[in-house]
Amino acid sequence: MAAEIEVGERVPVLCVDMDGTLLRTDTLYESVLVLLKRYPLQCLRAPFWLLGGKAHFKAQVARHVHLSPRCLPFNEELLAYLKEQKEEGRTLVLATAANRRVAEAVAGSVGIFDEVIASDAERNLSGPNKAAALRERFGEKGFAYAANGEIDLSVWRDAAAAVIVNAGTRLRTAAEKLTLVEAEFPRKAEVTLPTLVRAIRVHQWIKNLLIFVPLVLAHEITDISRVLAALQAFFAFGLCASSMYVFNDLMDLHADRRHPDKRHRPFASGALSIQLGLALVPVLLIAAFAVAAPLPAAVSLLLLVYMALTLLYSISLKRMVLLDVLILAGLYTLRIVVGTLAIEVPISYWLLAFSTFIFFSLAMVKRYSELLALMDRNEEKSHGRGYVTQDIELLGNLGAASAYISVLVMALYINDPAITVAYTHSEWLWLVCPALLYWISRIWLMAHRGLIHEDPVIYAVRDKASFVVAGIALFAIYMAL
Repeated sequence: MAAEIEVGERVPVLCVDMDGTLLRTDTLYESVLVLLKRYPLQCLRAPFWLLGGKAHFKAQVARHVHLSPRCLPFNEELLAYLKEQKEEGRTLVLATAANRRVAEAVAGSVGIFDEVIASDAERNLSGPNKAAALRERFGEKGFAYAANGEIDLSVWRDAAAAVIVNAGTRLRTAAEKLTLVEAEFPRKAEVTLPTLVRAIRVHQWIKNLLIFVPLVLAHEITDISRVLAALQAFFAFGLCASSMYVFNDLMDLHADRRHPDKRHRPFASGALSIQLGLALVPVLLIAAFAVAAPLPAAVSLLLLVYMALTLLYSISLKRMVLLDVLILAGLYTLRIVVGTLAIEVPISYWLLAFSTFIFFSLAMVKRYSELLALMDRNEEKSHGRGYVTQDIELLGNLGAASAYISVLVMALYINDPAITVAYTHSEWLWLVCPALLYWISRIWLMAHRGLIHEDPVIYAVRDKASFVVAGIALFAIYMAL
C-alpha cells in the first residue's frame, strides 16, 4: 500500500501534466492532424522543423494551428479533484511539455490554474527538463506532481507527492518507490478487443456484401473458385475500408466531439490514443493488399483508387457540397466493380447505372438525416460539412428523384432483349420493380420521420423490410431462370 497524505499535510503546490493526464489525448498529435487536414502543404515543411529540435517543431506547429480546448477530451474525474483542491486554497500549476500557446489556451479554458510552465521554441519541457524547471521554481520536494507516464518518473523523484493518473501497475509501483502517493485515478480500461472492433468499424463491412452482387447476377454462386475469390475481395476491401475509417476518425476528431453521438467514438472520446490509430492505418492497409494480391491485378488497383478517394474525401472533399455525395455513391459502386473483376466476369453497365443512382440517393439520405438532426438541436450548419439546414428540402428532392430513376433503370434492364434471352421466364423480373419502389420509398419515409440515425446502407441491412424485398427479388430471379 502506498503511503497516503492527509489533506492538511498536502504540499501547497500541485503541478499537473497535461497530455494524457489532464487531457485524454496528446495535443501535439492533435495539432499535427489539424495541420494535415487544414494546411496539407505545410506538412511538407515538418521535416525541416524537426531539424531544429522537438521544441522548435512544437512551436512551429502551434504557430500554424489553434486547438480549441472545447474540442479536447478532459479527464473529468481528475478535473473534479483539481477543482476541489483549488477550492481548498491549493496552488495549481499546469506543467507540460506542450508548447506554451497550447498550454495557456487549455489553462484558460479551465480557469483553475495559477501558473503555466510549458515548452517554448528553445526548450522542450519534458522528463528531466521538466524536473529541473519545477525544482528551480519550487525547490526539491516543494511540489506535488500529477502525471501518467514513465517519462514522469524523473519528476516524481524530486516531488514531495504524486498523483498517479491512467497508469498501470508497473508505473504505480515505480512511483511509490520514489515518493508518496497523494491520490490515484486508475485507467478506466485497457485497450480491449470490443473497443478495437468499434474503432475499425467491422459492422461497416456489411457494405462490402455488394461485392457478391455480380456473383449472384452472373449465376456463378455455385462456382467455388469464384465464391472464394469474392470472399478474398470482401476481406481485402473490409480491411482497407477499416484503415480508412480509422484515418477518417482521426481527421474528424474535433467535429466528432461536437456531435452528440459521434463524440463517443473510441478516438474522439480518448478511449483509444491517436498514436494507436496512426499505427492501425498502415497495418490494416498492408493486410488488405496482402489479401488482394492473389486476385487479378485490377482488384489491387481499384483498392488503391478506393484508398486515394477516401483519403481525399477525409481531408477535403467531404466539405464540398454535392461532390461529397457523388464520391460516396462512387465508392459504393466501386465495390460492385471490384466484385466483377475478382470473379472475372464481364461488367454489366446496366448494373453500374443502377448502382450509381441508387447509391446517390442513399448518400443523400445520409446528408438529409444529418441536417434533420441539426434542426432538432436548433443548429444551422453541420460541423465539417458544407451544408446548412435550409438545404434539407432540396436534398430530399434530389435524393428521391435519383432513387426513382434507379427503378427506371431496372425496368429498362428487364426489357433489354439481351436480358430476356438470358432468362427463360424474364417476365418474373418485373416483380423487382414494385418491391424496389416500396423499399426506396420506405427508406425516404423513415428518413423524413427522423428514424435513420446511422449510415442508410447499414440501416437498410438491419431493417426487416429489406429482407422481405431481397427475398422477393431472389424469388423473382429464381422463377425467371
